[in-house]
Amino acid sequence: MSAFALEDLAAIVAARAEADPSESYTAKLAAKGRAHCARKFGEEAVEAIVAAGEGDLDGLRGEAADVLYHLLVLLKVAGVPYDEVVAELARRTGQTGLEEKASRPNP
Repeated sequence: MSAFALEDLAAIVAARAEADPSESYTAKLAAKGRAHCARKFGEEAVEAIVAAGEGDLDGLRGEAADVLYHLLVLLKVAGVPYDEVVAELARRTGQTGLEEKASRPNP
């Protein structure tokens, strides 16, 4: 198994988002804007949910990869750096999930 990491995919997405849309699917998605990318991410998330609910582990594996890819595209298009998301995750791991949730302001 290779040592491919989510950071690698984030770097690939960032680079390809700047390419010519006629030469890159990532650039084509980015050119359609944040709302389109958000819808595409949502579609992939629903497909992952369906695969999980049906017990389709191969389908879930593929859909999970799609979800991660489309989330990274959405973050790029929305201007949210991947490193900031990782930093937020690191901050949250300093406490339990219940503590973190309790520290959030109530709407």
